[in-house]
Amino acid sequence: MSSDSLSPARAPAHPPDRRRTVGRGSGWFRAVWRWHFFASFLVVPVLLLLATTGLIYLFRFQLEPLLHPALYRVDTSASGGIAQPYLSQLSAVEQAYPGSTAVSLAEPREVGDPTIVSITTADGAGRDVFVDPYRIEVLGSVDPDRTLSGYAIRLHGELMAGRWGDHVIELGACWAVVMALTGYYLFVRGWRARRRARQKRRAGARLRYRHGLVGAFVGMGLLTLLVTGLPWTGLWGEKVQSFATGHGSSMWSLDPGAQSDPTSTLDESLPHSHQQDVPWAQGDSEVPQSAPPESTQGDDDGERSVANADTAIEVADQRGLRHPMTVALPAPDDASGVFSVIGYAFDAPSDEKTVHVGRYGGEVVSTYGFDDYPLLAKVVSQGIGLHEGRSLGLWSFWGAAAMCAAVIFMCISGPLMWWRRRPGGAGRLGAPRGRMPIRATPVLAIALVALGVFLPLFGISLLAVLVLDQLVLRRVPALSRWFDTA
Repeated sequence: MSSDSLSPARAPAHPPDRRRTVGRGSGWFRAVWRWHFFASFLVVPVLLLLATTGLIYLFRFQLEPLLHPALYRVDTSASGGIAQPYLSQLSAVEQAYPGSTAVSLAEPREVGDPTIVSITTADGAGRDVFVDPYRIEVLGSVDPDRTLSGYAIRLHGELMAGRWGDHVIELGACWAVVMALTGYYLFVRGWRARRRARQKRRAGARLRYRHGLVGAFVGMGLLTLLVTGLPWTGLWGEKVQSFATGHGSSMWSLDPGAQSDPTSTLDESLPHSHQQDVPWAQGDSEVPQSAPPESTQGDDDGERSVANADTAIEVADQRGLRHPMTVALPAPDDASGVFSVIGYAFDAPSDEKTVHVGRYGGEVVSTYGFDDYPLLAKVVSQGIGLHEGRSLGLWSFWGAAAMCAAVIFMCISGPLMWWRRRPGGAGRLGAPRGRMPIRATPVLAIALVALGVFLPLFGISLLAVLVLDQLVLRRVPALSRWFDTA
C-alpha cells in the first residue's frame, strides 16, 4: 500500500486526540478538582488557624495551670480544708487591688482549685484575680486577653482584627463548605485511580491516598463544625438572628423576667474573663433589676446591699443550679443591680440555667433556663455545645480534638501534594485544568445560587472570582498560562 493511500487513514488521528484532551481537561472531575484546588488558598490558612486555636481552647483547663502553676496551686490543708465565704475572698481582692471593681466571681471547678474573680481595675483594665479560698490569699492575676487561651479565643473568633477579621473567618468557613463538598466528589470519583496508583507505588500515591481517606472522615465533621460555628459570625449570624426575631423566634434567649435597660445584658456583665462562660443562648438576655424595700426607699442605709455572693449562690443552689457557678456581681453604685448566678452546664446545654437574685432581700427576681428558650435557641445551644466538644461528655471532647488534629493533617498534606506534583520551572502554578459546566448544568447553577444566597459572603466572593476569571485571567495570556486556565 502506498504512502498516499495511508495518509488519509493517518490524517484524522490528530483531531480526535485533541478533542479527547480538551474533554478530559474540561470534564467534571478536573473542573471540581480545580475548584477544590483554588478554594484551598483561602481555606487552608483559615482552617489551620481555627483547628490550632480550637485545640488550645479544648485543652485550656489543662494548659493554663501548666503555664501559670503559681496561680492554680492551692493549699487545701489550710483552715481545715474548709473554703471561706466568698464575701471574705472579695474583700481580699479589693484590698489587693485598691479602687478596682469586682465584676464576677467563679467558684472553684474542683477541690484544690482557686476562686477566680474578674475585676475592672482603677484604670479600667480587666484582670482575672486568683484567690486561695482556704487561706483567703490573693495568688496573683492575669490579663485574660493575654493568656494562651485568651489569644486563641480572639484569633479563633476574629483574628484579633475586629469585624474585618470576623468577615475573613466567615468567608473561609463558607469556602470550606465548598472544599468539603468537592472533596467528597473527588474522593468517590477518584477512588479507583488512587488505589491503582498506590498499588503501583507511584510517587506521592500514599500521601494522596491518606489525604482522601482522612478527608472522608473529616468532611462530615467539618461541615458540622462550620454549621454550628456560623451563629457566631458577624454577618450570617446577625442576619439570621434578625430574620428569626422578625418571625417570632431567636437564636438566643430574651429573658422575659428582665426589666432593665436593654443594653444591660448577661454578656456585658462578664466583659473580661475567658475563664467564665455565659451560655450562648443567654448571652444577650437582659438582666433584671432589684427593688429596694419600700420602707427604706430614699434612705441611704436602706439602699445598702444585705445579700451577697454567698447568699446568691445558696439561693441558686436551692433552685437546682449546677456547681461550679459563676456570679455576675452588681456594680457598687447600681442600687437596682442583681446577682446573676449562672449554673455550670459544661457537658449538658439542656441544664443551662440562670437565677437573678435581688441584692437586698436575696429573693429570686427571675429564673431563666434551657426549658424557656425558643426552639431555635435550643437547637443552636446544642450545636454550640457540640462545636465546643462538650455536649456528649468525653465522647464529643475527644471527637472534637481528633477533628482538629485531622483538619491540621489535611491542611498540611494538601499543599504538600501540590508541592510534589507542581511543574518545575514551567512558569505555571500547576493547577488542574478544567471548566465547570455551569451553563450546561442548570442544577449546578441553581445549587450555586442557593448556596450564595444562604451564605452571602460566599455568594459575593463567588461572583468576584467568576468576573476575575472571565475578564482578566482568560484575556491576559501570561496570567492564563500561569493559572492553567482551560
